[in-house]
Amino acid sequence: MLWEKGDFTRIAVSNRQSGEAFAQSLGITEGMRVLDLGCGDGSTAIPEAQLGAEVLGVDIATNLVAAGNRRAEALGLTNCHFQEGDACDLHELANESFDLTVTMFGAMFAPKPYDAAKEMVRVTKKGGKIVMGNWIPGDPTLVSQIIRITSGLMPPPPAGFVSPMTWGIEGHVIDRFAQAGISAENVSFAKDTFTFHHTGTPSGYLNELRNYFGPMMNAFEAAEKMGRTQELQQELEALVAHCSQSSSEGITIIPTTFLRVTVLV
Repeated sequence: MLWEKGDFTRIAVSNRQSGEAFAQSLGITEGMRVLDLGCGDGSTAIPEAQLGAEVLGVDIATNLVAAGNRRAEALGLTNCHFQEGDACDLHELANESFDLTVTMFGAMFAPKPYDAAKEMVRVTKKGGKIVMGNWIPGDPTLVSQIIRITSGLMPPPPAGFVSPMTWGIEGHVIDRFAQAGISAENVSFAKDTFTFHHTGTPSGYLNELRNYFGPMMNAFEAAEKMGRTQELQQELEALVAHCSQSSSEGITIIPTTFLRVTVLV
């Protein structure tokens, strides 16, 4: 399974600071019940719990669920738990269970977007809120450009495939939540910034992605079969160098733009 390939926990280290900042922007109060969907190993779920929320992290990848539970236990967070689940079918979660549903680059990768929207609405309390972070197709910053470059190397998608990047298009988002019973005036959008912080050089960050990030590993495997490995490496090296800002402390800083979606349920 794609998200179990490699070791995403190594990649997630570069997400921690922005995950904490995003959590702090959510208006979390003590005892609030939060679902963090497509949570990975907890880059947003753990800081949400540290702010006082009762957090359930749900992810489809067994290894990331286990890693999240280990992190929460090591931090002594009894109010943060992780379990396996599918964003398209959260049958194990009751209706209106959460005050806030958060998904940071998570539910956008679920294969059935209308089902994912319906499930997010179903498990969120009336008067509650859904907040999504979604990558934007064609955006000039790092992630969208990596997806553009690598998608040309992959085999044709199966019939019925819906690109996760369509979650970065406002009209698609409005339509999906409309089908789940949410009126357009209750869906709002803002462009926001998520910054990756890597200890080392830009090329070192790319090597981490190449060696440990499942989608990037697949792209290089496909490039190798096509005899295009060097071409892909050079194109990505140039992209990462262009997008990076290096600090005096030897940290590579890469700001990326995403679409922040807020849904009032």
